[in-house]
Amino acid sequence: MTINFSKYPDGLVPAIVQDANTKSVLMLGYMNQAAVDVTLIQKKVTFYSRSKSRLWTKGEESGNFLNFVSMRVDCDQDSLLIQAIPVGPVCHTGADTCWGTENTISSNPFLATLEEVIAQRKTAAADTSYVASLFAKGINKIAQKVGEESVELVIEAKDNNEKLFLDEAADLLFHYLILLQAKGYRLNEVVSILEKRHKLV
Repeated sequence: MTINFSKYPDGLVPAIVQDANTKSVLMLGYMNQAAVDVTLIQKKVTFYSRSKSRLWTKGEESGNFLNFVSMRVDCDQDSLLIQAIPVGPVCHTGADTCWGTENTISSNPFLATLEEVIAQRKTAAADTSYVASLFAKGINKIAQKVGEESVELVIEAKDNNEKLFLDEAADLLFHYLILLQAKGYRLNEVVSILEKRHKLV
């Protein structure tokens, strides 16, 4: 791996850190050759701190290390993409990332987007959105709708019409996401439980 440190006057290249599991962008730091070497040897992401004027291992004081997984250089050989597994929050403010976003797992980015749309429409006027109208009717109606969609999916599962089965599966998932938010939860919290169970199997 060749890194062009000489492209920048201070010899520091930008290094973007990404969670190896969730793929969330965690932070941006700067590295020189020494920082790269220490990171590869110690397996803890280490930067060159411009404010401290020295090498700085993320988490050396807080214990919130970034356990190194991999490193790639871009096509111009002047910036790095580092994948790591964070131990605790990454930002000094206590946030998961330096952009204030949650570092959560989503098996499909669209599901995360759909959850945000549901959250936005939750407070909309009931006559402007189907989702808003469900929330306006309360938890009993939402739960009932999930039950109805479940039954419809089971019925379609007994037949061999692929389109109808997948349509009903999509309807059930959509209403399930609505029910989760009605109860104050997100899909990643359910996924976390499944992950813990998987580790115990």
